[in-house]
Amino acid sequence: MTTTLKTITVIGAGGKMGMRISANFQNSRYQVFYCENSPHAQMQVQAQGREISDADSVVRHSDVVILAVPDIALGAVSTAIVPKMKAGAVLLTLDPAAAYANLIAQRADIKYAVAHPCHPSVFLDRYTKEEHADAFGGVAAVQHVAASYEQGSDADRAELAKVVSVMYGPVEQVHWVTVKQLAYLEPTLVETVACMVGSFMKEALDETVKSCGVPEEAAKAMLYGHIQIALAVAFRSTNPFSDACMIAMEYGREKIIKEDWKQIFDEKELDIVIARMLKIDAIKR
Repeated sequence: MTTTLKTITVIGAGGKMGMRISANFQNSRYQVFYCENSPHAQMQVQAQGREISDADSVVRHSDVVILAVPDIALGAVSTAIVPKMKAGAVLLTLDPAAAYANLIAQRADIKYAVAHPCHPSVFLDRYTKEEHADAFGGVAAVQHVAASYEQGSDADRAELAKVVSVMYGPVEQVHWVTVKQLAYLEPTLVETVACMVGSFMKEALDETVKSCGVPEEAAKAMLYGHIQIALAVAFRSTNPFSDACMIAMEYGREKIIKEDWKQIFDEKELDIVIARMLKIDAIKR
């Protein structure tokens, strides 16, 4: 039987993500409690008109407990929070790493979920200044969310999707995957690959200016425009790459990319990168 989710506690409400999701919950239909240990962060929460609650008092009454804390702290924080939760409640974390590594404290009579924002798409149609300014999402620009709720039924996931759509809103769609699949999305796809490539392009820009003497503004203009067209052609086939461009691209692959790069999608490599992120020796099995 599906439980209607009405009461939410945010642990770490004064952190970066805690402040973001709390702002979206503040005027929602949910009863929300905001918990924060840091005195400075407590002041930030209170400055936004949100009251600080004692976790020991409110967690036991909550249908959903959200741990908006850094991944490396999730083991210790969940160990302190999980025993206080009521049976049937949902523990929701924001990143898959700790869940994949089995660092979250376990209890047989509660449920576990993870939900991570996809951030507004590079192809998103934006119409207002607020939408253009919202690169991260959760304010004005529409985004999708990737989430895992393997213990839940379709009805349970639909109910939790309502919570997720508020906390990361505006949300167009919640995509349900497994914890392992979510870990392949982040870090492997979007951090190991996409964020690395973005940082690498910035290094290439700096090198063009430094070593080749190209004026910085000219280099930025050329690169920024070509980032857009490269993505449009590669992902949406708006136009084909020219024959000369294809030759230069192949040369780039030969010089920059290892032939065995796809090994990052092997499970053992996923274990390695997540262990490094969590600053642990190895993933627990």
